[in-house]
Amino acid sequence: MQNILKLKLFSSLKGDIFGAIIASIIAFPQALAFGVASGMGASAGIWGAIILSLFAGVLGCNLPFVSGPTGPVAIITATVVALCGGNITSIISVLLLASVFQMIISVTPVPRMIKYVPYPVISGFLTGIGLIIILLQIAPLVGGVAQSSTIKALMSYPSVFAHVNLHALVLGLGTLVILFFTPKVITKFVPAQLLALIVMTGVAYYFGFNVDKISVLSFSLPHLYMPDFSLEMLTKNIPIALTLAFIATSESLLTGIIMDSLTKIKHNSKRLVMAQGFGNLFCAMTGSMMGSAATMRSVAAVKIGGKTRFCAILSALMLGVVLFKLTGFISQIPISVLAAILIKIGYDILDLKVLKVLKFAPKDDLYVLISVLLLTVFYNLIFALGIGIILASLLYAKRIADDTNVKVTHYNHIDYTPYEERVEKESHYQIRILHIDGQFFFGSITQIVSHFDEMLETKYIILNYSSNTELDMSAIFALEDIIVRLEAQKIKLILVIPNEKVYSQVQSLEIVSQIGKEAVLMNENEAIEIATKNIHLDIEDLKW
Repeated sequence: MQNILKLKLFSSLKGDIFGAIIASIIAFPQALAFGVASGMGASAGIWGAIILSLFAGVLGCNLPFVSGPTGPVAIITATVVALCGGNITSIISVLLLASVFQMIISVTPVPRMIKYVPYPVISGFLTGIGLIIILLQIAPLVGGVAQSSTIKALMSYPSVFAHVNLHALVLGLGTLVILFFTPKVITKFVPAQLLALIVMTGVAYYFGFNVDKISVLSFSLPHLYMPDFSLEMLTKNIPIALTLAFIATSESLLTGIIMDSLTKIKHNSKRLVMAQGFGNLFCAMTGSMMGSAATMRSVAAVKIGGKTRFCAILSALMLGVVLFKLTGFISQIPISVLAAILIKIGYDILDLKVLKVLKFAPKDDLYVLISVLLLTVFYNLIFALGIGIILASLLYAKRIADDTNVKVTHYNHIDYTPYEERVEKESHYQIRILHIDGQFFFGSITQIVSHFDEMLETKYIILNYSSNTELDMSAIFALEDIIVRLEAQKIKLILVIPNEKVYSQVQSLEIVSQIGKEAVLMNENEAIEIATKNIHLDIEDLKW
């Protein structure tokens, strides 16, 4: 038994070591590239990968979640850098605020609710980020200067393409060839990104190409920064900080879902997000780049044998060794090579699989996807995300409202005497039944209320709401208005609520006191009997 335990421990340790090696190999070029893309610098990307993976590994779930900077986080961080005008104190303050928001999110139901964000919103946002990465890196690919926004990048293209650095172009295109066309037989042993980084840096060095390089890097241990938490800073930067926290959290949770399917072990989502928040807090305090649980690195670690959090911790330590031992090599890496790596990452982020279902997808989904995509690329990340969620919600509400069927029927089976029939005809005594097949909520109110407007020449209206969905606030207030209007017309409303949950809700509302408890029932036949009885009584009163 003891030998079996030792064997399992050795197997787990061996798997974690190999998983850490492959994860750090993948993380190295990505961290450099994301650091450059974010505007915080290559060293911030590397230190972000080290610190986040270390803290998230120690504090998080006992699964090989390898964390670090990612594409979406890099783009939003670049927005932060632009908004703060490159001021390191302001940047640090926003990143700290974002990490605090992430920790707050971890103790709320949000980690479970993010999965309800509509797919078209996520798809449009991620595809937009992928396009941003590609558009921003075309200039550095050909030896130009990267811009801070897509519009500026597009406007700079005529000048950039008029002054192409052929050396940079050769290195960039060579990198793309390696990234896209390296056989899988080779990439099983050496990731294409690392292979491209080594080969093309070697080419640039050997032939003495005149291109921009990383060159200046600070490899000293990061030091603590003092944030600026003034009221002005907070009010100005809360939206972008929330967006950064949301994206970092979403990416981590997405990675968690994928890891669950691979390992057959369900992770603790709250603990995962909390650990990421703590790790990002330390990243921010040291001027390093924030990140999330990285899907590619974590999946690669698992597939190579990684089993526990030790894998993530080892990966961080290995990156630290690489950082201090390969200083000379890192400083020689051409910017155009990193730009090409980022373009490939941007391409990988594009949600191309959505093209397969474009023909069959509802138009509403396409409207949302395209809107989010265009707003992300050409306007504002925060605005795009917010508008996408709002638009998707409204279109969904419209879809539900359109599916809500309201049917009005007349009850004509009252046993009238000839005199009563004359009174019925002259006085418009009728029982009308309004069936709501669907949900009574803010989206369907207009349709439902319009039917009441058509039934003002009657005596009793039975409203049969058979859905198991409770009334929302809009529906409650609309129902109150309906009761007031009917009372003014001397029309009696009887509610039939067959569902126990909804019936209990209605019983607790103030509207019950308006119409009386006896007018809230669970059976339509009972409601008809009451209305019929009252009609007979009313007719008897008219006789006298």
